Amino acid sequence: MKTRLAFSLLTALSLAAFGCGSSDSSDSDSSRPDPSSTPRWAQEAVWYQIFVERFRNGDSSNDPTAGDIQGAWPEMEIEGWQPTPWGQDWYKQEDWARQAGLDFYTSVQLRRYGGDLQGVLDKLDYLQDLGVTALYFNPLNDSPSLHKYDARSYRHIDRNFGPDPRADEAIAQAENPADPSTWRWTAADSLFLKLIEEVHRRGMRLIMDYSFNHTGVTFWAFRDVVEKQQQSPYADWYEIESFDDPATEENEFQYQGWVGVKQLPAFRKYDLREGPNHGFPRQGDLHPQVKAHIFAVVKRWLDPNGDGDPSDGVDGFRLDVAEQVPMGFWRDFRRHVRDLNPQAYLVGEIWWEEWPDLLMDPYPWLQGDVFDGVMNYRWYVSARGFLAGGQPIPAGGARGFQAELSNQQNRIAPERLKAQMNVAATHDTPRLSTSLYNRGKYKFQVNPRENADYKLERPDQSTGDRVKMLLLLQFAWIGAPHIWNGDEMGMWGADDPDCRKPLVWEDVEFEEESAHPAGGSKRRDRVEVDEELRDFIKKLIDVRKSDPELFVDGEVKWVVYDGPYAVIRRSRPGRTAVALFNTGSQVLKLNLPFERSGGALVDPFSGQRYPIETQNMRIELPPGSGTLLVEETEED
Repeated sequence: MKTRLAFSLLTALSLAAFGCGSSDSSDSDSSRPDPSSTPRWAQEAVWYQIFVERFRNGDSSNDPTAGDIQGAWPEMEIEGWQPTPWGQDWYKQEDWARQAGLDFYTSVQLRRYGGDLQGVLDKLDYLQDLGVTALYFNPLNDSPSLHKYDARSYRHIDRNFGPDPRADEAIAQAENPADPSTWRWTAADSLFLKLIEEVHRRGMRLIMDYSFNHTGVTFWAFRDVVEKQQQSPYADWYEIESFDDPATEENEFQYQGWVGVKQLPAFRKYDLREGPNHGFPRQGDLHPQVKAHIFAVVKRWLDPNGDGDPSDGVDGFRLDVAEQVPMGFWRDFRRHVRDLNPQAYLVGEIWWEEWPDLLMDPYPWLQGDVFDGVMNYRWYVSARGFLAGGQPIPAGGARGFQAELSNQQNRIAPERLKAQMNVAATHDTPRLSTSLYNRGKYKFQVNPRENADYKLERPDQSTGDRVKMLLLLQFAWIGAPHIWNGDEMGMWGADDPDCRKPLVWEDVEFEEESAHPAGGSKRRDRVEVDEELRDFIKKLIDVRKSDPELFVDGEVKWVVYDGPYAVIRRSRPGRTAVALFNTGSQVLKLNLPFERSGGALVDPFSGQRYPIETQNMRIELPPGSGTLLVEETEED
């Protein structure tokens, strides 16, 4: 009890020292939304995930140098290193990689293409035209890696994402990173603030991605620990197993990295209760000074000018490896965030209970005191199994599929179900088309290193049809649909890192893909935008946004779920939509039951009308296809 009281007192003192104490606003303020509520905008969102380093190079003057990437794996200096041309054949190695004798999957981690925030700004009109309403950015914090999950600092935007890397580096070095009163705005920070303004001006939202479970080895506090060992004021921040003994020649310094990765030193967890270390919520907390530092960073981005109005800040956060961070921290984190912005959205990465067979039940994180949503991989695994025959296939066909999706809703409040980020592909998975093209077990041997038979070429037309079926379900089902940048362009690629190719913009000339990562060649594929797919997704977005009462709030009912056939109806007073799926080899012929006659259902893609007739609405659906029919309105 004394230990816990001391820890609580230290937490209070640390938060006060970092300027993160409780605001005068309190739960008793009836004008403020219930902190357990889920923002309405997040329920209506159509998400687009941006991996900045591979999105668009808008300013070649800020491209990374060899010095900028030091500290990221693999830690090596390569003679002649330089950024990779945007349109280079993905599996073709650079001259510097070949001369160093590196295999593809080592050298690819050293690649940088120069994507930056100016590139995002340049393409905001593209995103607005596509129709997405919310942007999820992979980590933007300063970091030497391509993915930025190994933070060099939390408080600044990556130096190479902004217009003046060297000046930004000097600003950061002149600050006291432990004292927020010394923090300044770098050129990259200022450009991000401009990006926030431009996103909001277009009626869109954006959230940042942070990993508060670990940092990189170049993080300022960890570097201090390496230098000063147990004398460092930050020695208690990390999971240190042993310090160096200066009396010996050997270096005994040992610490825990996330899942054993030494480049990602993990924060120490305090007050942990007994229980599993993975796959379930962990009761406990982070060190109070770590918490205070994180809270100061969060405040910086939620309310940049500090005037109490969060309209100039970000709209929430995606939280990396969230199940590894104790629940005590997350509950305080939510209160802190919501006190600064009552409409902020928090989404956690809640993934594997036992890889690769069992995904976690997100319910413990979705009770109103932690997150508003999670990255919903569960729906995708079920949908991939039923619609594309990907392993594991739901037992019992459509009936098993219906049971899986229904069971995933258990105990979760409707508003949080609507706010689930329904992903089909991300930076951590094969691209959607490649995932459906290869039908093995999800996330198991989904790359040519572990599976020589894994297909790397452009997926075939049959797979393209399955992609459209899955997208139809994604936009018709409960939850907020999510697009991994480039999937709308028809890009393909195996698991990380092959899902992180630079985006295919029409004004960049791309080489054909012909090289193979193991050496030699493969089938030649042209790298170009699939305009038909992009138009298809754009139409889906438009249909969803045209009637949130139907596609967000409407009642969902399974009309048919038998064998290879599934029909799902969404309805609100006065309007209905029906999504139909035929995964079999025969034409689906059915009469859709309706309780009324009059009006018509319309296919928004072809314009074909189906008059509504009581118990006698005849529908035929070709094998291996799906369709969405929406009841026409007077405006139509």
